[in-house]
Amino acid sequence: MAQTNINIRMDAELKRQFEEFCADVGMSMTTAFTVFAKKTVRENRIPFSVDREIPNEETREAIEETQRMIADPSYGRSYTDVDEMMRELLG
Repeated sequence: MAQTNINIRMDAELKRQFEEFCADVGMSMTTAFTVFAKKTVRENRIPFSVDREIPNEETREAIEETQRMIADPSYGRSYTDVDEMMRELLG
């Protein structure tokens, strides 16, 4: 079977971690991607669940607060100076 090359761009730290994982399980990144491609074609689907992360309560509250601030600019405190903001936060 003829071989071909594929170029994949990813975050450098993710690549390092993936290379480390592959080495730990005794395969190269090429082998890992080939296994993924073969399983995808054989099953005619992505062979794992692709889900959106559900934010925790603190993150949901932060999102809601940000939405309130956008809807009502008088809600909360806004800053035009980073130093002023840091003084207030740390003071």
